[in-house]
Amino acid sequence: MAKERLYLFDTTLRDGAQMHGVDFTLADKLKVARLLDELGVDYVEAGYPGANPTDTSLFSEDRGTKAKFTAFGMAKRPGRSASNDPGLAQVLAAKADAICLVAKSSAFQVKVALETTPEENLASIRESVAAAKATGREVLIDCEHFFDGYKEDPKFALACAKAAYDSGARWVVLCDTNGGTLPHEVEAIVGEVVKQIPGDHVGIHAHNDTEQAVANSLAAVRAGARQIQGTLNGVGERCGNANLCSIIPTLLLKKDFASRFDINVKPEALKTIAQVSRTLDEMLNRAPDRHAPYVGDAAFTTKTGIHASAILKNPATYEHIAPESVGNRRKVLVSDQAGRSNVLAELDRIGVTIEKNDPRIARLLEEVKDREARGYSYESADASFALLARRVLGKVPEYFSVEQFDVNVEQRYNAVGERVTVAMAVVKVKVDGETLISAAEGNGPVNALDVAFRKDLGKYQPFIAGLKLTDYRVRILDGGTGAVTRVLIESEDEKGDRWTTVGVSPNIIDASFQALTDSITWKLLNSNVPA
Repeated sequence: MAKERLYLFDTTLRDGAQMHGVDFTLADKLKVARLLDELGVDYVEAGYPGANPTDTSLFSEDRGTKAKFTAFGMAKRPGRSASNDPGLAQVLAAKADAICLVAKSSAFQVKVALETTPEENLASIRESVAAAKATGREVLIDCEHFFDGYKEDPKFALACAKAAYDSGARWVVLCDTNGGTLPHEVEAIVGEVVKQIPGDHVGIHAHNDTEQAVANSLAAVRAGARQIQGTLNGVGERCGNANLCSIIPTLLLKKDFASRFDINVKPEALKTIAQVSRTLDEMLNRAPDRHAPYVGDAAFTTKTGIHASAILKNPATYEHIAPESVGNRRKVLVSDQAGRSNVLAELDRIGVTIEKNDPRIARLLEEVKDREARGYSYESADASFALLARRVLGKVPEYFSVEQFDVNVEQRYNAVGERVTVAMAVVKVKVDGETLISAAEGNGPVNALDVAFRKDLGKYQPFIAGLKLTDYRVRILDGGTGAVTRVLIESEDEKGDRWTTVGVSPNIIDASFQALTDSITWKLLNSNVPA
């Protein structure tokens, strides 16, 4: 039996930009559009021409994407003709493959928000679709507040959707604008819509205000909708939109959907989705959600020994898919709850071959438990655990030794008379018997220490040139000014590889330096640099 085609419509660059703290530059939008194009989505809704200079500039030329580059706008305003609405005119003039117009489909919204009549709203939909279609582009209508409108007045909501379809809209998209509709409601309502509009012309646009956006999108597909709108990482206004980083793997990897539907994202492209997710977070300067389904750092992480033991026998015991299929990886945490199975699994992952009955395993496990009792956390610091394990097993070269470091913070007046706080660090290391001293200023003591440390490592300098610190987290483990501090540092290299290291000390600078030292050592070791 032939599979039906499902279409993916990404609105990260338009609806996703409504999220608090999200602000895309023109360069950002072009980069995200390329990522989405390579992933294989069918539509990229890139912005709202006329709403701001960035979006106007974005649609000033053809962007040459394989996906349909889509401009968003509003249906004509009440009391104006389609030819006399400046907002609609700017959207119609955009260099875009498709035009998506939003129109009310709730009688309540028409009365209260638009302050117009149902008849005028229906006329607006018909005339706007006709005007857009006359430009030769594909036309979509977002039926705003459709589900709430249907529950209030199903006849009017359906009339709005039908007006769009009858006027030539390729897609009639049903929007759960306020995000309060539940999956069983979505499935029932979409089921009624597809009795009047063919399902291969119906789309779903879900918001996540009840944590149901992904479930609602899949419910709509089960009921007959054949387009899903969403965003990368679920970014969007208020609580966000349907998360395509969850929807796409589900469509490809879960039998109920994979056996019935084809999407344009191929299995090889699916292996990049975790990296696509992380790339967007990095562009937005926010920490990735470690617990995100499929793509999160913890999505395939096991902590307790009994689970780890089963995973070693067969990963399917505690994994619903192979992590590699979405570009993620399995992690077996080593902690004070860990057993021998966890240690063996993690050693295997980092490429350390050892007999399962080797007495050094017990010694390593005791060392981990002792250190975690002092405040270390290896379940969050994979690189520091790998180094600890290799040291216990005698397999870490001594690339350098730190003889001394010094950090000073002072307030002073700069050259223009402003009072500023400046940190300066000096690091003294020995490499191959040669003593190297480096100094650097930074916007804080840890930044200064980081810059000075990586300024000159002699013959190893070329290997750490692409290393950068991407996240820095501090945890106070007990109260008072003499509290023990745990520092976790996340690093990234020029290949995009990431790792986390840990340091613990009553002195936050000392803890930070431990983590920095581990980070540099891990980079050299992982790059197979000879000592």
